[in-house]
Amino acid sequence: MDGAGRIVVIGVGNEFRRDDGVGWAVVERLAEPGFPAPALTGVGLAFSDGDPGRLIGTWRGASLAIVVDAAHAHPGCPGRVHRLEMARGELAASSAASSHGLGLGEAVELARVLGWLPERLVVFAVEGEDSTVGRGLSVPVQNAVASVVDRVRREILRHRAVLRGLSA
Repeated sequence: MDGAGRIVVIGVGNEFRRDDGVGWAVVERLAEPGFPAPALTGVGLAFSDGDPGRLIGTWRGASLAIVVDAAHAHPGCPGRVHRLEMARGELAASSAASSHGLGLGEAVELARVLGWLPERLVVFAVEGEDSTVGRGLSVPVQNAVASVVDRVRREILRHRAVLRGLSA
C-alpha cells in the first residue's frame, strides 16, 4: 500500500543477540492473533537487521514509520525506553546509540539525501542489558516490551486521528 496514510512498524535487531532482539519481539507481539485489530488494520509490520538500505526500502513512501530498536546508553538503565521523532529530516539527538555498527542516523541521512524519508519517523529505542550471543531478552528489556507495544499502538492511533482531521 503506497501513498498517504501508509504506516509501517519496523523491528530492528538480531534475535540471536539477546536484548538486540527487542525490536523483533515488539513486532512479533503486534502480529499476534487477537491483538487490538482496529489500531493495526492496514499497518505493515517488518523485521530488519538494521541495514540502512533495507530500512529505507521498508519506510519509503510511508506517512508514518515507527522503528523499534535496542540501544546502548551511558550511563545505562536496562529497559528504559527513549522516544525520538524526526524533525525536518533530522533525528533528534539522544544519549542512546543504536546497537548496530551503522546506526539509524546514517539511514535517516541517506534517505534525506535521496528524498525517501517517511513523512514522520518515530523511534522507540530500548536500552539493553545483554547483547551476548543467545536467545531471549533480559528481564528489564522483556518487561519493557508491553509498554513499547502500547506506545506504538497509541502512536498509530494519534497519527490516524491527525490524518482524519486533515481530510475532514
